Amino acid sequence: MHIACVEERIVSLATAAMLLLSLPLAGCANSDRSLMDARAEASGAAKTSTYLPLGDTPQQRDTQTMTADERSKLKKALSAVRDRQAAAVKARDKNGK
Repeated sequence: MHIACVEERIVSLATAAMLLLSLPLAGCANSDRSLMDARAEASGAAKTSTYLPLGDTPQQRDTQTMTADERSKLKKALSAVRDRQAAAVKARDKNGK
């Protein structure tokens, strides 16, 4: 008799849990609007995009391109910074990170 009582209690608890878990889904099922109305509302919303429309070109820039001399100076400066950073990392690793 005791086992039957425990099984009944487990079944009733499982049933109650299933009913409680199904309540949030009931709110979705009782909608006044149909699925087609929701799609129509979604497509009517304004679409904003960060991309330019197809065939639309950006405005011309006022700046000039870099000359070969400017590019070589910039390359040298960037290489020097990279070398300094690499040396600093080596020194930090050598001192026992």
